[in-house]
Amino acid sequence: MSAGREDGPDGDRADGVLVRDGAPAREQEAADPDAPSAESGLGRLTATVARLREQVRRAHADADGRALLEMATGVLVERLHCGPSHAARQLTDLAESAGVPPLELAADIIDQAAQDRLSQTAREFLTRLGTETADGLAARPGTGMPGAGQGGDGPGAAVATPALRLRTAESRVLAADDCQTVAESILEHALAPLGATAVAIWATGPGASLRLVGHAGLPAEEAGLWHYVPPGVISPAIQAMTARRPVWIDSLSEAGVPSIGHRSFPDGGRVAAPAEIAGRIHGVLEICWPDRVEPQPPPIHRQVEALAELVAHTIETVPADSYGGTPATREAPDTTELIDLVDALHDPVLLLLPHLDSAGRLVDFRIHHANSGFADPGGRPRSLITGALLLEAYPEMADDNGLFDAVSRVHATGEPFRDAAMPLTTVVGQVRVPTRCDVGITRHGNAVVLVWRVEDETARLANLLQHAQRLGRIGGFEEDHVTGHITWNSQLYDLYDLPRTTAPLPLDQLPAHTHPDDTAAVGRFLRSVVHHRRPTSAAFRLQRPDGVTRYVRLVAEPVVDADQRLVAVRGAYQDVSAQHWTEVALAVTQDQLAHSEQQTAARNRLAKQLQHAIMPPAHEGVDAPDLDVAVRYRPAEDEHLVGGDWYDAVVLPTRQVLLSVGDVAGHGIDAATGMVALRNALRGLAATGAGPAQILTWLNVVAHHLTKNVTATAVCALYDPPTRTLTWARAGHLPPVHIRDGRAAQVPLANGLLLGAIGEADYEEQQLVLEPGDILLMYTDGLIERRDRSLQESLDQLVATAAHASETLDQRLDHLLTHSTSDTDDDTCIVGIQLPLAARALAVPTAG
Repeated sequence: MSAGREDGPDGDRADGVLVRDGAPAREQEAADPDAPSAESGLGRLTATVARLREQVRRAHADADGRALLEMATGVLVERLHCGPSHAARQLTDLAESAGVPPLELAADIIDQAAQDRLSQTAREFLTRLGTETADGLAARPGTGMPGAGQGGDGPGAAVATPALRLRTAESRVLAADDCQTVAESILEHALAPLGATAVAIWATGPGASLRLVGHAGLPAEEAGLWHYVPPGVISPAIQAMTARRPVWIDSLSEAGVPSIGHRSFPDGGRVAAPAEIAGRIHGVLEICWPDRVEPQPPPIHRQVEALAELVAHTIETVPADSYGGTPATREAPDTTELIDLVDALHDPVLLLLPHLDSAGRLVDFRIHHANSGFADPGGRPRSLITGALLLEAYPEMADDNGLFDAVSRVHATGEPFRDAAMPLTTVVGQVRVPTRCDVGITRHGNAVVLVWRVEDETARLANLLQHAQRLGRIGGFEEDHVTGHITWNSQLYDLYDLPRTTAPLPLDQLPAHTHPDDTAAVGRFLRSVVHHRRPTSAAFRLQRPDGVTRYVRLVAEPVVDADQRLVAVRGAYQDVSAQHWTEVALAVTQDQLAHSEQQTAARNRLAKQLQHAIMPPAHEGVDAPDLDVAVRYRPAEDEHLVGGDWYDAVVLPTRQVLLSVGDVAGHGIDAATGMVALRNALRGLAATGAGPAQILTWLNVVAHHLTKNVTATAVCALYDPPTRTLTWARAGHLPPVHIRDGRAAQVPLANGLLLGAIGEADYEEQQLVLEPGDILLMYTDGLIERRDRSLQESLDQLVATAAHASETLDQRLDHLLTHSTSDTDDDTCIVGIQLPLAARALAVPTAG
């Protein structure tokens, strides 16, 4: 809602006239005779409400205009050193002489006096007045403010109150002499209308710390608890200072950050704005709301930034000892003591002072002094560097290394900066030379001290050598035999587990720190180095005072003079304990691995021997009446893959032919022994004369109860020669393949669970009447199983291969093995039967 327009219960109002549906009320009354007239009760009530609202609006406008004129009068009091009455007359006379309204002249005076962001707010306020406002002011010469004390209808009623609230707060701040008064004035005149309930003013301290110097709307005990915030506390104020921008928090409880006022307003919103002048942050303004704060429009953001700048002005001008802070001034400080300090340092140091533009903004830093240890990377003398601007002397700092940003940040926040390996590009002649430097930046008053040590080749190599000795666990020493002085590096102290204050041990005391079994080797080492003057090495166990034994390799060489007299011995210890124990563990592991390999090989050989004893790869044919039987067994190529596949083809006492194939889960000796148990059990059960389904039922009991965790699949079939009938059942196995008249197909599946899965299982029995020339194939999964295709695809491939014409049954089985597409290298068993073309049946029953 703008300042010159308010919404009423019955419509809108513009310029003091009640508006309904976009037209003034008087026009509506003329257009609508039935509308309530001004003389009616409702009309009089409406006019009274409109008149009262207009009076309230004019009163606010008058107050706002008077506040602006009072601020301009106050500026003239200070500039002209006169009284308020004389200053008010001067303001009126100046406005008449210039031919401008007094309000516009007051804004110009304030603009020139303030020169901050609030002047823009005042200018926007006058712009909103428009031409009508200026004409109205000109129509009232000699008056201080349109309608001031008159209650007239001046256009000054359109003055925007937010701008004047800012000016009112500014006038109170400029008149205040302490931060506490500033906090109370800001809350009362500028922030309370925005819904804020508390304000805290922080001043920066050493090391990016904060000190509470003013507050309003906060309990005294909570302010006492938060009188000081050390560096590293992630509070909104610290965040705003280090980020150098306002930090808005919708809800303090959701953000989970500590701050002042969290007891009084745990769910309230926050904004913390840095109070910055000329590139230096003097403090932080923190504002508290009792409830969650929704995103605010840009004008509110600008208002908060303007208030923060007012706070910075107060902190800058208020004596530092009044709140225990560090004094800050824009004038050039006395740097005599700082110059003496940096000249006493061996490291290269630059003393920098902020350089401001005409508007008071920080644009660069001037090199105020360079100490005697400073060496310009480009080879320029110090006289050319001193007095120059930092970016003019070293423009590369503004590029990619971030050094200038680091200097600006330290100057703004006071937080020290250190980087031991900052990349820096310097220009030598016309060549850009990349290097690294050790940088330290601190702020002292308004000056910045930049310690800038470029890493030369010697320092870089020494640093590299130090890291190599640390990583290699190498301790160096030198023993001077002329002076008796012994030098150790820090790694050698760590190896001996001795404090740095302990005197280094001479070589002749080495046997006292050696394991008794290694003293002879150490003695030979010392004789070779000291007496025979020969470089020597030795490996021994070093016993430390803490009882720890370290395996050490010692290398030393003698240093002799021109007369071949021993001058010194220098060398190095290397802690090889980790390598020694690694070698020991590796040797033990190798022994264990060799033993395991021997045991595995023995078990695999036993399994293969057992399997071949039961099922030799070259199997003789079965002499069955009117039936050709052929078998094939292909063992796995790898011994560790010896599995539990089996086959069987035998003529029973009943003259029936028993045919079976099976596969025990797993590999190795356990699978082979399980195969033997199930195969022999199946033979014995078949001798009872039971059918295949009953045989598998009993065999399941054997697998589940009489063996140790054996599960298997199997196909059991009985062929009756007189009737040419094949009765069969399966226990989770792949279906047989039936070939008739050159066409191959899978035999329909019979239901049956794999053996050993449960204690009791039933199996379905099926019959197949063979015709002369029919072929039936039973096999294990090693013939078809592949990792890259489904089981059904492999079965389809097997059926297509089995249909290939062959002269004999043996040739057909060999063809299957040759063209097998399996890639699992598992055992494979095949049992094939063929009914000769001359076979005749005594009676052919119907297949059931």
